[in-house]
Amino acid sequence: MTVKDIFETMEYGLAPEAAGDALAWIVDQGASFGHFINGDFTTPTKDFQSRNPATGETLADLSQARQSDIDAAVKAARAAQPKWAKSGGHARARVLYAIARALQKHSRLFAVLETLDNGKPIRESRDIDIPLAQRHFYYHAGMAQLMEAELPDRAPLGVCGQIVPWNFPLLMLAWKIAPALAMGNTVVLKPAEYTSLTALLFADICRQAGVPKGVVNIVTGDGAVGEMIVNADVDKIAFTGSTAVGRRIREATAGTGKALTLELGGKSPYIVFDDADLDSAVEGLVDAIWFNQGQVCCAGSRLLVQEPVADTFYAKLRARMDKLRIGDPLDKSIDVGAVVDPIQLDTITKMVADNTSGATYQAQTALPATGCYYPPTLITGLNSADTLMQEEIFGPVLVSTTFRTPSEAVELANNTRYGLAATLWSENVNLALDIAPKLAAGVVWVNATNLFDAAAGFGGVRESGFGREGGWEGLLAYTKPKGTPKPHKPIAPFTGKDEPSNPLDRTAKLYIGGKQARPDGGYSRNVYGKSGALLGQSSLANRKDVRNAVEAAQSAAGWGKTTGHLRAQILYFIAENLSARAEEFAKRLDTMQGGRSGQKEVEASIQRLFTYAAWADKFDGAAKGVPLRGIALAMNEPTGIVAALCPDDAPLLGLVSLMAPAIAMGNRIVLAASQPFPLAATDFYQVLETSDVPGGVVNILTGNHTELAPHMSKHLNVDAVWSFSGTDLSKEIEQGASGNLKRTWVNNGHTRDWMGAQGEGRAFLQAATEVKTIWVPYGE
Repeated sequence: MTVKDIFETMEYGLAPEAAGDALAWIVDQGASFGHFINGDFTTPTKDFQSRNPATGETLADLSQARQSDIDAAVKAARAAQPKWAKSGGHARARVLYAIARALQKHSRLFAVLETLDNGKPIRESRDIDIPLAQRHFYYHAGMAQLMEAELPDRAPLGVCGQIVPWNFPLLMLAWKIAPALAMGNTVVLKPAEYTSLTALLFADICRQAGVPKGVVNIVTGDGAVGEMIVNADVDKIAFTGSTAVGRRIREATAGTGKALTLELGGKSPYIVFDDADLDSAVEGLVDAIWFNQGQVCCAGSRLLVQEPVADTFYAKLRARMDKLRIGDPLDKSIDVGAVVDPIQLDTITKMVADNTSGATYQAQTALPATGCYYPPTLITGLNSADTLMQEEIFGPVLVSTTFRTPSEAVELANNTRYGLAATLWSENVNLALDIAPKLAAGVVWVNATNLFDAAAGFGGVRESGFGREGGWEGLLAYTKPKGTPKPHKPIAPFTGKDEPSNPLDRTAKLYIGGKQARPDGGYSRNVYGKSGALLGQSSLANRKDVRNAVEAAQSAAGWGKTTGHLRAQILYFIAENLSARAEEFAKRLDTMQGGRSGQKEVEASIQRLFTYAAWADKFDGAAKGVPLRGIALAMNEPTGIVAALCPDDAPLLGLVSLMAPAIAMGNRIVLAASQPFPLAATDFYQVLETSDVPGGVVNILTGNHTELAPHMSKHLNVDAVWSFSGTDLSKEIEQGASGNLKRTWVNNGHTRDWMGAQGEGRAFLQAATEVKTIWVPYGE
């Protein structure tokens, strides 16, 4: 074809990227790889192969890690960690900077190797994956430099086990290794079985960048290797992958004290309003669902179009689909490359073939004769209950339905068990910024899609996992408070004679939905003071009481939409009314616990209420410094419904210390009062009744923590469980939480100084909020 022919036909010619250097690197390594442990590669065992999904050709032989390999990697990481942490932020910053520079120097090699191994178009590897990986190491070099000044009370966790998927092999590695190293941790990372080569090239780069031996360890293999890492002697597990595997990891780590972050699946809505720039929205949708062949956890795979423009939009979209070029991923003119593996291709094919609803349209473009290719597919007219509208396909398949009103769009968008990301298109900024906070998603893109940066947190809610990657919020997940926690000492309730200290009975009920309620089971227990006097009876709540309390909390959902100023006022009212009865509460605390600390505890409770009243309208979000003509807003939103087991000691202060930050941030809370000293809580709800607290915002149960904890943690409408109980229920709570992957904050058998700094602060506010990142590009 001549230049004249090209100008007349406007056809694309071939623009192949040479793979010679990448293939030569593989050959130079003997086309076989062992594990990278303690700064050196082990002898290859050639257990499985890495193949090019575009051609089916074998690229290299890889080794399946055994238990001995995992043990050696963890041992090396454990030995290297103290020295790495003590080297200081500046020393770590220099190493991270060296890694970033090395990634830049070898950027083309990484891009070509990623495309060979993964099947994604070279344009995506070259222009997105590799630059973003570099950005993460640059950004976290700065975080390492700032740690000692900005996080003086934080320390590294220790050894981090990290497991990454095959859709963004190097980028996911950077997301996890960069913050871990910046904060002084060492890592044992397992790349995906299908796509290990860029991780192994990265290991080679680590030696060139001067990373100390044992700081970075990389082991290869299938899911069994990941399971061994989860069960190894590590201090944190960071996992990106499927929700099903994430749930098993939550169960396996329950009660171990290991920190855990999960970035899981998604079924992200892509909402197009009738005032949107439809042509721009179509181009955005190409990036949302056909980027990386749709193998993206946050892919905009669920298209919601407003009815007046639906037919026009679908027509434009089909025309655009027919122009997509599918073929050799190393061709720079290609839009859609190869699916990662024949197994994944079979899964996609079967899911689409099994669907009998709606109308299916596939791009009218030729597929290569060989390789793992699937055509861009659009299925319209689906119902929100259809399987393909609910289940993650993880392929180049877009499913769609229509909506009439913005409120219906929100309902359809949130009709999923996932909550990773969402996209909305509208020329009306008021509409866009009204809808964005209503979407159950950790990330929302306005008039754009698939925007990522190291400065902006990324992560989900619901069954899309918990924790964030990137920004300050992602960084904190690789740190812990300085100091050695103290084990708690269980407090047994006092016993005595069945003679009341006051002949006038004060019936202590439960507090549910703003009202005093009798326990469903009809049981109560005697509560004695230290002197042995009978102080009264407290109700024994059961499963149905937990259910009723959660339902009451659900009915108070409007609390999260109130202003911080209003919530602050109500917290001040609570403090005011508690202060008016301070002498009475102090006397009750002294009678229950013995001693004379009641007055001090009441005063501390009033001060704590003032603290969180002050924070209610001051725990701000942030505008992140992303390299974009626009803004990325990190917004603090309430977690939702929190169930909390109060500490046994400090029965009033402990309850206030959990309740106040939760409701200050807009949550509703179900509290299980101090087990040995419950009457402080039943007195306290009388204060709530006179303090304008809306019914259902605070609910108080009394009873046995061991019996209540499983019902709280397994309840699918509870969004977070906190446990500071004197009974160590960490394992039971974290196992129960795996059902809907709710957030947990447990004490792992340790105690807090509730009278001191450990009893309040930003940690409580962070536990009470989810960070939603809203990206808003601007300009013409």
